[in-house]
Amino acid sequence: MTASHPNPPIKTITIVGGGTAGWMTAALLSRLFLGAYEIRLIESEEIGTIGVGEATIPAIRTYNGLAGIDEFEMVRATQATFKLGIEFRNWRAPGHSYIHGFGKIGQDLYWLHCHQFWLKEQAAGRAKHLDHYALNTLAARMNRFAMPDPSNPYSPVADLDYAYHFDASLFARFLRSRAEQAGVLRIEGRIVAANRRGQDGFLDHVVLADGRTVDGDLFIDCSGMRGLLIGGAMGVGYEDWDRWLLCDRALAVPSARGTGPLTPYTRSTAHDAGWQWRIPLQHRTGNGHVYASRFVSDEAAAQTLLAHLDTPALADPRPVRFRPGKRLRAWEKNVVALGLAGGFLEPLESTSIHLIQTGILRLVALFPGQGFNAADIDEYNRQTDFEYRDVRDFIIAHYKVTDREDSEFWRYLKHMDVPDSLAERLDLFRASARFFMHGKAELFREESWVQVLLGQGLQAAYDPMVDMIPDDQARAFLQDVEEVIADVAQGLPTHEAFIARHCLAPPPSA
Repeated sequence: MTASHPNPPIKTITIVGGGTAGWMTAALLSRLFLGAYEIRLIESEEIGTIGVGEATIPAIRTYNGLAGIDEFEMVRATQATFKLGIEFRNWRAPGHSYIHGFGKIGQDLYWLHCHQFWLKEQAAGRAKHLDHYALNTLAARMNRFAMPDPSNPYSPVADLDYAYHFDASLFARFLRSRAEQAGVLRIEGRIVAANRRGQDGFLDHVVLADGRTVDGDLFIDCSGMRGLLIGGAMGVGYEDWDRWLLCDRALAVPSARGTGPLTPYTRSTAHDAGWQWRIPLQHRTGNGHVYASRFVSDEAAAQTLLAHLDTPALADPRPVRFRPGKRLRAWEKNVVALGLAGGFLEPLESTSIHLIQTGILRLVALFPGQGFNAADIDEYNRQTDFEYRDVRDFIIAHYKVTDREDSEFWRYLKHMDVPDSLAERLDLFRASARFFMHGKAELFREESWVQVLLGQGLQAAYDPMVDMIPDDQARAFLQDVEEVIADVAQGLPTHEAFIARHCLAPPPSA
C-alpha cells in the first residue's frame, strides 16, 4: 500500500480574464499539465483588452517552444514581423539615435569585451557609431534579417538574436484555439462578485452577472489593471513607482502599412513629455504615445501622436490609463496575479509579455498542492519582486541617463534620485564600463545595459586593462570586428524578402 502524499494535488484551475495574459496561461498550462487538471477560463466579450503590447523580446521563443508552437505558423497567424532590437530616437538628445540590439556586441579579445576597446578608440575619434560593431544593430539599420546559424560558431550570424512584433489580439486568438483544443473550457461571462471562504480567507468562487458561480482550487487573476481578484477580492495593495516612472497614460492607434522597407525593429521616439512607439506588422503599423499626464494634456498628446505617424491613421487613438508599479504580493492564498493584474511597467523595452511568461513558468516551478505551502508562495513573491525591480531599474536608466533638459519632464528625470540598486550600477559603469549580473533571474544581459547606457550618453571610462593590449593590436581588432559585421550584414536577405519566402501572412480578410 502506497502512502498518500502529504500535500495532495489540486484539481481545478480557474483563470479570470482572457487577452494575452489569460490565453498565454491557458495554452501553456494545458500543454504542460497533460490533462491532469481541469482548466477553465472566464472572459467577457463586453470587456475589451489593452492589447498595446505588440512587441516582444527574445525569451518569447522559449515560451513558444514549451507551448509547442510552430514559429512560422504563429508569424502567419498573427501578421507578425521579426525584431532585432529597438531604435531610440531623441532620447539622449534631439536628433540622436541608437539601437538596443538583442545579440552580442562584436566579440571578446582575451577576457575583455568589445565595447571596452570601442570606448578607447571612440575617445580618440577613431571609432564609428557603436551600432556598427554588433550584427543585430547593423542588420536592423539595413532592414535585413536572418535566423541565427549556430552551425557556424565563428560567424556573427551564430549570435543573432531576435523576437517578434505581432498583433496582440490575433496572438490571443491563436493561443485560445490551441488551449481549447487541449481541453481548456472557456466560460463567457462578466464577473460581478468574488467570494472568500470564512475559515481561511481563500477565494471560494466568483459570481457571474447572470447568477452562475464558478469555483476553483487555484485562481489566476488575468483581469488586467482592475486586479479583480488580487486587489478587489484579496485586498493586496499596490506599490507605486511614479516618482521614477512619470508616464501614466497611453494612446494607441493603428496606421496603414506603408510602402517603405519593412523594418526589423521597434522604434521609440522621445517627445517633450513621453515617447512614441512604432511597431511594423505585415498588414499595418502599430503606434502609440506613452506620456505623463501632469506635463501634457490628453488632447495635446493625441495631436503629437497623430502628427508623427508615418502613414494615415486607421482609427481614432484609444486611451489607456495605468499606474507604474506592482502588487505588494503577486500570490495571495490561492490567487496568483499575472500580467497587468500583477503590475505595470510601461512598454519601453517590450517586457509586458515577458513578465506574463516568467510568471507562468515560476508558477509551474512552484505549483501548489492542496496545502498551498507558505514557503512556495513566499518564494514566488520573492522572485517576482526581484524581477519587477530589475526591469524597473533598466527602464528608469533610459530616463535618468540623458543630455536632455529641454522640457520640465526631462529636467525632472535627468536630476531625480534613482533607486540605490540602479545608482550603484551607474557608478560602477562610469568608473570602468564594467557590468555584473546580480543573479540568474535578471532579464537584461550585459550587452543590453551597455548599449543603452552608452547610447543614452553615460560618460564611462574604459577598463584600464585595455591598456595592456598594444594600441595597434587593439585598433586592428576593432577594425576587423567592424569590417566582418558590415560584410555579413550586407549578405543577409532583406526583412521583407525573408518573410515573403518563409512566413507571409494571408491578407487580413482571408
